[in-house]
Amino acid sequence: MHTKDSTPQAVLSVQDLHAHYGESHVLHGIGFEVQAGEVVTLLGRNGAGRTTTLKSIMGLVPKRHGSIHIEGVEAIHLEPHQIAQLGIGFCPEERGIFSSLTCEENLLLPPLLKPGGMTLESLYELFPNLLERKDSPGTKLSGGEQQMLALARILRTGAKLLLLDEISEGLAPVIVQSLARLIIKLKAAGFTIVMVEQNFRFAAPLADRFYVMDRGQIVQTFEQSELERVGPNLKEFLGV
Repeated sequence: MHTKDSTPQAVLSVQDLHAHYGESHVLHGIGFEVQAGEVVTLLGRNGAGRTTTLKSIMGLVPKRHGSIHIEGVEAIHLEPHQIAQLGIGFCPEERGIFSSLTCEENLLLPPLLKPGGMTLESLYELFPNLLERKDSPGTKLSGGEQQMLALARILRTGAKLLLLDEISEGLAPVIVQSLARLIIKLKAAGFTIVMVEQNFRFAAPLADRFYVMDRGQIVQTFEQSELERVGPNLKEFLGV
């Protein structure tokens, strides 16, 4: 039983995280927390370190140190497959669709990580386009369909903590609106989501909290309720 002063354990807790690519020191001691059921967005220019943050959480950066707790488990020394087994799904910017496989074969490819993953029927209900294209090769899918497939693939695994890297990038406005509705549905279903987004208009109504990154550090944090006050000052960090 929680006492009045206790706080629930964060689903994701990052503390003093540093990351290096070769001699390049990319992340400089960043820290943030995400509670169960929250949508959190990492904002910033290209090169600010947002994607490196997601890849570091997944163990995909060769040299990193600090602390990354996922569901209370220290993951900084774990291998990527062990991190995924903690119930975390990563949707990379490049999507990773296999051109030699059909849409459905791509969907069925990842292993089940945890009980409670969505069934094929549920996913096709959520993404009707994928049902229509289930026998089409991966290369024949449009950009929007490939993005839907990349998202559907991690929802099938049973992961409840989702890391989404630039899912709206390069897509038509109607598809972006569809993705926004999907994020709202996933939040309502109890998923916890960390998004990297350049498209502030897309992220603004969806996130509970925003972390602004610049040069590998978190330079500003604000809540959804502070958006109107903070919004005009964000240009400094979000310009290209």
